[in-house]
Amino acid sequence: VSSVITESIFNDLLKHRNDAGCKAKGFYSYAAFIAAADAFPGFGTTGDLTSQKRELAAFFGQTSHETTGGWPTAPDGPYAWGYCFKEEQGNPPGEYCQASSQWPCASGKRYYGRGPVQISWNYNYGPAGKAVGFDGINNPDIVANDATVSFKTAVWFWMTEQSPKPSCHNVMAGGWGPSGSDTAAGRAAGYGVVTNIINGGLECGKGSDSRQEDRIGFYKRYCDILGVSYGSNLDCNSQKPFGFAAQSQPRLIKTVV
Repeated sequence: VSSVITESIFNDLLKHRNDAGCKAKGFYSYAAFIAAADAFPGFGTTGDLTSQKRELAAFFGQTSHETTGGWPTAPDGPYAWGYCFKEEQGNPPGEYCQASSQWPCASGKRYYGRGPVQISWNYNYGPAGKAVGFDGINNPDIVANDATVSFKTAVWFWMTEQSPKPSCHNVMAGGWGPSGSDTAAGRAAGYGVVTNIINGGLECGKGSDSRQEDRIGFYKRYCDILGVSYGSNLDCNSQKPFGFAAQSQPRLIKTVV
């Protein structure tokens, strides 16, 4: 990954992440990103160079939307302001606790959005912690306190299939093709399906959506920086969300246990 995303390119992609107005100033480091990327073989290294660049542009495009500090008239444009936040905005953020025998919520802990992908809910913190190597139930705050762990939760989500959804990685790396039911639901390979995976229940199948457009804007800027074409099917305007869970559960869907 470091051969495609050099430190210089990383700093260009996330140009204003350390701006004084960004609450995550000084948190998201290049070293933390590379450590997280190296922990997941295949991430940003699958397929030809075009596929690799598009996947990395897509990863940063989606996570930049989740952490954006941009606004329409921002210096260098709204899409130069990804990674301004490491915690969900709101006062106070919700608990995001759902009853679970496998991942019971710990007393006094809250599972609101943290990190690049804004991982949320106890049933995602638990599996993420198990995969990455931290106690997601008893220590969710580490995702906002340790940059490497923070990036690892984002890459973990990116690489992990959560049925009925494919993984974001498989979509962008060319390992996923639409089934007959996918085609009937308007889903076709491309960046739009990644948006559907992440937040389809709220953003997809409703025509143009400002949140979708923001995700696409970041993606296009990053593809331009990396010197790669955008590919097809960038939006999910006409795509139905994946399954009932995707329609009722925004952000990250519940892991089947």
